[in-house]
Amino acid sequence: MEQSCGSSSRLRFLLAVLLFELVSAAAAAAITRDDFPEGFVFGAGSSAYQVEGAWAEDGKKPSIWDTYTHQGYAFDHATADVAADQYHKYKEDVRLMHEMGLDAYRFSISWSRLIPDGRGAVNPKGLEYYNNLIDELLKHGIQPHTTIYHFDLPQALQDEYNGLLSPRVIEDFTSFADVCFRSFGDRVKQWTTVNEPNIEPLGGYDMGYLPPRRCSSPFGFPGITCAEGNSTTEPYVVAHHLLLAHASMVSLYRRKYQAVQGGRIGITLLAWWYEPATTKPEDVAAAERMNDFTLGWFLHPLVYGDYPPVMKRNARSKLPALTAKESARVRGSFDFVGINQYGAIYVADDPSQLKRELRDYSADEATKYITQPFESSRHQLGQEFKQSGLGLRNHDAPWALRKLLEPLQTKYANPPVVIYENGAGHEPDPSGGLLYDDEFRSHFLQVYIEAALQSIRNGSDVGGYFVWSFMDVFEYIFAYQFQFGLIGVDYGAEGRTRYARSSARWYAGFLHGGELRTVAPDGSRASS
Repeated sequence: MEQSCGSSSRLRFLLAVLLFELVSAAAAAAITRDDFPEGFVFGAGSSAYQVEGAWAEDGKKPSIWDTYTHQGYAFDHATADVAADQYHKYKEDVRLMHEMGLDAYRFSISWSRLIPDGRGAVNPKGLEYYNNLIDELLKHGIQPHTTIYHFDLPQALQDEYNGLLSPRVIEDFTSFADVCFRSFGDRVKQWTTVNEPNIEPLGGYDMGYLPPRRCSSPFGFPGITCAEGNSTTEPYVVAHHLLLAHASMVSLYRRKYQAVQGGRIGITLLAWWYEPATTKPEDVAAAERMNDFTLGWFLHPLVYGDYPPVMKRNARSKLPALTAKESARVRGSFDFVGINQYGAIYVADDPSQLKRELRDYSADEATKYITQPFESSRHQLGQEFKQSGLGLRNHDAPWALRKLLEPLQTKYANPPVVIYENGAGHEPDPSGGLLYDDEFRSHFLQVYIEAALQSIRNGSDVGGYFVWSFMDVFEYIFAYQFQFGLIGVDYGAEGRTRYARSSARWYAGFLHGGELRTVAPDGSRASS
């Protein structure tokens, strides 16, 4: 009798769980873009170096990324000399965007294409290209969302004064932005000053695996030997200059252009969510500390005018101080915050790091990574995906987006937010075949779009969602060995042939009014 009652209780519990899942899936399936606030923008993005190609055409000069890849440092010794060749194929790409139903396209301006020497004369051909791209977008009803700086510093400035390490770069950033506002601001209404200034200082100046490859022993990425650098101080100096450059560009825009042009300007930050590996108080504190060290590194001064207290406490004199004048200029220097969100990283407390006499940024965090960004999730994949031969893939964690947006409400005064990057990557088929069926990517986007809507309903001021990426690009870390595109690119074809993946067709259906979850031929809701 007791066994019977126990079995009955377990059955009722399982039925309740199943009913909850079915109701949740049905609710998600019923979501359409009309459920989002009026004016909400759906788009997709890329950046100049990653898609344009034409690396030395029409007056363009090298960026630090051209130098880095030509020296053979990129993954697989790849370059973006041609990449997806958008410089020559932008009209085809805009047509594909229009057919997909994008409200907006996020792209960046190549500094060394527009101003080849980093300052001084403007390149007429560079000016012509961006004018043509912007006009083509607008002709097809697509908003240009334009990033001024996306990692590709002119090599000329690196050679002249060590680039981001020198405060001189602030003035050159501002002059570059002035050309952009003056030339394109009559049509561009959404500006981002800098993309991910909270990651460039680490890859380029602490671990040394990204340009300009600066680091110092015993730090640096395993296997990397840097010719020069100081991992203990340079990441903080570079981030400080990027923060001041951002504030200077915003100040210029507000003073000289915003009232006439009517645009908005902000900054875009990489925003992994750091989750405690256990419920121990020290691990919970470690996760909060990591979020302060990454997102708070810029958000805290933007909202409060100073760096997070935990960074000041752990980094001490290595963290440059903001003067009263700088603090006033930085505080409030944004109309929105862009976030690039790809999931969660589990961390644990590691107080031993703070006992080291010589510490870099990573040691100042005093945490230990339990999981890594974009680590393989083969063990979590179904047999069907394993058989496809595709291994590395970032698995979805939509709860990470919801958790990320909560402290933005409570800790940072609920700023207007645009989700500028979110997407699922995959390794190419080792047999060389093209990947058309990427239902895993459709599912990834569906659960994140649903999470964005839930956060909006909970009070977050989210105004846009952009897929990374519109098409396959040269990825800064993975080159061509990890792809995120809705539109695939056949890099084996001389003409860089484009082809639509199933995720592109799904996104197009959603943007044209379809439901978030697709309907299968038998009438059931597809879970993707």
